[in-house]
Amino acid sequence: MSVSTAAAADRSVCRDTSGSLPVLGRDVTVPLVTGGEVTYAALDYAASAPALQRVWDDVAAYAPYYGSVHRGAGYLSQLSTDLFENARRTVEEFLDCRDGDQVVFTRSTTDSLNLLAAALPADCQVFVFETEHHASLLPWRDARVTYLNAPRTPGEAVATLERALAERDPHGPALVCVTGASNVTGELWPVRELAAAAHTHGARIVLDAAQLAPHHPVSVRELDVDWVAFSGHKLYAPFGSGVLAGRADWLTAAEPYLAGGGASRKVSRRVDGGVDVEWHEGAARHEAGSPNVIGAYSIASACKALTEAGFDTLVAREQHLIDTVRTGLAEVPEVRVLSLFGADAPRVGVISFVVEGWNSSHFAAALSAEYGIGVRDGLFCAHPLVRTLLGSDPQSQGECGAPEAAPGEKSLNAIRVSFGAGTPDEHVERFVRAVKELVRDGAKWNYRTVEGRCVPAV
Repeated sequence: MSVSTAAAADRSVCRDTSGSLPVLGRDVTVPLVTGGEVTYAALDYAASAPALQRVWDDVAAYAPYYGSVHRGAGYLSQLSTDLFENARRTVEEFLDCRDGDQVVFTRSTTDSLNLLAAALPADCQVFVFETEHHASLLPWRDARVTYLNAPRTPGEAVATLERALAERDPHGPALVCVTGASNVTGELWPVRELAAAAHTHGARIVLDAAQLAPHHPVSVRELDVDWVAFSGHKLYAPFGSGVLAGRADWLTAAEPYLAGGGASRKVSRRVDGGVDVEWHEGAARHEAGSPNVIGAYSIASACKALTEAGFDTLVAREQHLIDTVRTGLAEVPEVRVLSLFGADAPRVGVISFVVEGWNSSHFAAALSAEYGIGVRDGLFCAHPLVRTLLGSDPQSQGECGAPEAAPGEKSLNAIRVSFGAGTPDEHVERFVRAVKELVRDGAKWNYRTVEGRCVPAV
């Protein structure tokens, strides 16, 4: 059963003249404080990537056929159930899952890792680097957590983990949580080697692939990770859905993440007035309530689109964009690019930097107001890592966003530019040109701080 082909748009993968994949918002124009308008350059993919046009078309074609899944006898409910479960199989193929692995649809990477944290066996010890995004740094509140210092090479990362695991109690359960690509530096982590170290010492490993999956193929089988988590809104499918995929045993043994309909298989009253519940054992065990069918379908559509476009082609083109940005920034002495592993480390299209003499919020505001370029400034929900890279105390507190610092004052935050399959060459070229002009000539407009944000003065 499938959505009517008469209602569906052309779903073939195509590219615009710059080689990028068509995304929503590519023709949106925004006003400049200096006058006139310009096509918006969305360079904040690491926060949320724009939806692929293909994904939007698929969802629009399905929308008239929407129905509640699993529990409806009507045609639209059956069609939606088919669509939902086929989306699960598409994700399994996209991640190259093993036989017996489960795909659970969640709200986001954060939700996925909190689900896994709730399913940890008793007395589980968790090992996590301080370099992680807060989504993978913070969920392990009920476990014994060992936070590992930021490594300066991939080899040091593996050695640090091996030392920590060698000192743990070998008889208890353990879990390693690691990113595939940093949301701050874009650098790729040695996931396969870290997985081997974990398994050698009797631990399991979960991969935060939020920044990796949109840019590189992720094979659960080849990387030999136990679980992988990612978000739809970073995979060109921004509909509030995510994925946790991997081994079923810990998830099956745990109480449902959410209690309610869908997770429950049988519910009956006891003689004493209480309630007995028999929970599902499959993915439904942790998908209580009416699931986000459109979100799951949009993830599956994005998975198909990226696969059909070919990751070899996507990676090669993205590397061209990375080289353009890094070469341009290297020509500005006042710019310092943040890095753990060094300039030659392989990375995805995520680059953070600071500019000497500039408050990062001021610089980002000028890029937006004067050039129509959207980037991110702040600590990127990775406070310990950014503070380590900036040479400040990684234990000091900070806010997600700009601190209270006026334009021109030093701030303990950075600027992040990020891009991907939907980014035209002109956007990164405009960004490089804007950075050079701002550093050379200064901002053309006056700015002020309002509620912690730097904005153009009116």
